[in-house]
Amino acid sequence: MKNFYQEFLIRDWQPVDRSKAAAVIQQVLMEYGLQWEPEEADQDVVKVEKYYHQTGGEFWVVVQGTEIVGTAAYYPTARGEKAVEIRKMYLLSSVRGRGLGSYLLQELEKAITAAGWQQIWLETATVLEGAVHLYERRGYLPTTGVETTRCDRIYVKSLLP
Repeated sequence: MKNFYQEFLIRDWQPVDRSKAAAVIQQVLMEYGLQWEPEEADQDVVKVEKYYHQTGGEFWVVVQGTEIVGTAAYYPTARGEKAVEIRKMYLLSSVRGRGLGSYLLQELEKAITAAGWQQIWLETATVLEGAVHLYERRGYLPTTGVETTRCDRIYVKSLLP
């Protein structure tokens, strides 16, 4: 993946991005009073190769100039039929409000559809109001079965016509 949105480069994660991508996620979590959990919910950020590259998922970074300012990812899940889970969609506060989150979600959905997946799941927290509104606007439906302790919402979207 290599794409541009305004002045942002969206590209595949590389091993050199590990600490900077993790720092972005940690900063956004802290901003909302949520815990960074490298041994639990965030171990996939520490081990991108294992959780994304080896499973058929993708992990992207958003770059502005030379700095990583966001992340977005997905990997297969056993929750549904031919399903993936969107993970780690985070943007620093300095780049929010420009349509970048909406664009990222649209691009994730395109990539997921092109790869032949039929269902998308995601978990989020009510405190992430912008994300909740974005997912609901894009047709994600609330469901049950939250697995991540810091999350209190789970959504699903079918890609079938």
